[in-house]
Amino acid sequence: MTNNNETPLLLRVARGEKADRPPVWMMRQAGRYMQVYRDLRDKYPSFRDRSEKADLAIEISLQPWRAFEPDGVIMFSDILTPLPGIGINFDIIESKGPIIDDPIRTQEQIDKIHDLDPDTSLPYIKTILNTLRQEVGNKSTVLGFVGAPWTLAAYAIEGKGSKSYSIIKGMAFSQPAMLHQFLSKIADAIATYVCHQIDCGAQVVQMFDSWAGNLSPQDYEIFALPYQQQVVKKVKETHPDTPLILYISGSAGVLDLMGKSGVDIVSVDWTVDMAEARQRLGKEMKVQGNMDPGCLFGTQDFIKARIFDTIKKAGNEGHIMNLGHGVLVGTPEDNVRCFFETAKAYRY
Repeated sequence: MTNNNETPLLLRVARGEKADRPPVWMMRQAGRYMQVYRDLRDKYPSFRDRSEKADLAIEISLQPWRAFEPDGVIMFSDILTPLPGIGINFDIIESKGPIIDDPIRTQEQIDKIHDLDPDTSLPYIKTILNTLRQEVGNKSTVLGFVGAPWTLAAYAIEGKGSKSYSIIKGMAFSQPAMLHQFLSKIADAIATYVCHQIDCGAQVVQMFDSWAGNLSPQDYEIFALPYQQQVVKKVKETHPDTPLILYISGSAGVLDLMGKSGVDIVSVDWTVDMAEARQRLGKEMKVQGNMDPGCLFGTQDFIKARIFDTIKKAGNEGHIMNLGHGVLVGTPEDNVRCFFETAKAYRY
């Protein structure tokens, strides 16, 4: 174990140590709001090329690091990245998002899902994470990136993004045994993938259950929570010291349940007051977030005031400063800089 001077701030706070300020990074911090990213995207229009070719993914992951030096550098990736490795192919179409041509609808398809072998199906992950660790050294924490079982299952079953989730909910409420089997297979694959990312250099891993906020609390307990727990339990068996973060968009209704997932940190979206979130989750649970990304379109004085408010409500330990969702397209880069500089200059 390295000493405090060598262990990066975010990793220390994620492990429960006290610090003189909250560490800060941003969800979706690499991407479309940055001119350097847009220039690279014009040159390499395929999203899967950008996320699965190691040199491109490394470059994109490091763009915000070079510009703003956040306390966390997250691997540029997509939550669907491991799906082809278990037999579910997808494509990502610019402005339309992910498309799965052969969505999972039958028992026969579920029976064909196989175990994930990350070394074979995701060979670039090792290069990406190894390089990121070398590039940032002890100055920042390298974060891994995975989707959670419910959200991956929703993509695989719907075949694309959805507003109603009627197909997966139809399966949940009419063929639950089949869906549970599929969710369990996905949970095993994700656990394998998380462990692989940690072995390749990820120091913290964030799991995105982006679509679980669309479930009622009752159905979240049946179809999302047990499979988040399955992932966490399997990872902790072999990697007990690596902090895990859970993020759900629109999570106000299920926030208390997120704390039961077994993760170390709950990332709170902006629909909940941070002081209330801390109360609901309990003193032991560490939190991340939760400024509204829309605030970054405000004046810099406004941005600073909101950062101070969030940090004050979160308290002086167990908090990672972040947005309540990803940074939005069109956000002025100078306001992103203001966000990082303000949070980094803060002292408890």
